[in-house]
Amino acid sequence: MSENTKIQMKTPLVEMDGDEMTRILWRMIKDTLLLPYVDLKTEYYDLGLENRDKTDDRVTVESAEATKKYGVAVKCATITPNAARVEEYGLKEMWKSPNGTIRAKIGGTVFRTPILVKGITPFVPAWTKPITIARHAYGDVYMNAEMRVPAGAKAELVVTKADGTEERRTIHDFETPGIIQGIHNVDKSISDFARSCFNYALDTCQDLWFATKDTISKTYDHRFKDIFQEIYDAEYREKFEDAGIEYFYTLIDDAVARVMRSEGGFIWACKNYDGDVMSDMVSTAYGSLSMMTSVLVSPEGVYEYEAAHGTVQRHYYKYLKGEKTSTNPIATILAWTGALKKRGELDALPDLVLFAETLEKATIRTVEDGVMTGDLAGMSTLPNVRRADSEEFLLAIKERLDAAL
Repeated sequence: MSENTKIQMKTPLVEMDGDEMTRILWRMIKDTLLLPYVDLKTEYYDLGLENRDKTDDRVTVESAEATKKYGVAVKCATITPNAARVEEYGLKEMWKSPNGTIRAKIGGTVFRTPILVKGITPFVPAWTKPITIARHAYGDVYMNAEMRVPAGAKAELVVTKADGTEERRTIHDFETPGIIQGIHNVDKSISDFARSCFNYALDTCQDLWFATKDTISKTYDHRFKDIFQEIYDAEYREKFEDAGIEYFYTLIDDAVARVMRSEGGFIWACKNYDGDVMSDMVSTAYGSLSMMTSVLVSPEGVYEYEAAHGTVQRHYYKYLKGEKTSTNPIATILAWTGALKKRGELDALPDLVLFAETLEKATIRTVEDGVMTGDLAGMSTLPNVRRADSEEFLLAIKERLDAAL
């Protein structure tokens, strides 16, 4: 397409670049599947680990603020550094999860749904419908305070109230060295989480499950349970009954057992860390970590689309050696299409919405035609599967996209 015939945009997307192999794929996707067709307008933020370190992670905060301003963002996978990464990249400090920082700024709920394609059978045969994980996006271990504790120390939980009085709970008397961690949440965020889950269930006409461990965590987890129930009874019970869908609460261990026996087709709401773990389990059971969509939706209607997997470090090291990699880009492609579709809907640009939908269909069609990356080729039941490297796979999608357009 010429510049004059490309699909036009009105409002920029916030574009958050990332790390390692997903950063390489990010550029390849833009060059092959987006820029030839769309006059792409983005406000760019480099969330690669080197730039986060250079800016003392200010760039992550700025990207979140821009997302609140423009309403729609698309994010590449990023590194959350551990001690080994600090040494590898020569970092100033062990920076916190950029996803945690962004979610704390924006608020809301992360909805993650498997991407189903013909010929890829879930490892759990009963799962014939997608399971959507609704992950609370604030607090818990992602905004924790933690430290190592020497022998002989006493750890206390101390709350200083507005009037200056204190409430204390002994956590542990450390006869030997140990560790301690403090986590928190706030009622407003939990209420926003509950309402977004109830609204999403009504919008998609699916049952909603919510699970915590309130029998053990009798204050923290129980508060989640109570808020969900209070809001459901006051605002949503009648709507759910009219829609013919169900909300119920259960313990997280019971939920895991129920999920494994189910056919899918429901929303499973989880606290922040639980949702992190369970979404990886669900996506892997459906085929691949690269076969799951992920979108953060705030109560104010702000959307941040991302790939739910990591930066594919092992493939990146192969790429640096000049070797071809068969890295699956589907989740990253669908992060872009989700963001473009939402931008088109908000700005009343039907051509942009149609392009995003067509690119999604071309991507799925490519796999269903038997052309796929190595992770999917190893589990496909289709005849005559052709394993493609990342570049070959993107070009195969482009062929089908051009034919559809």
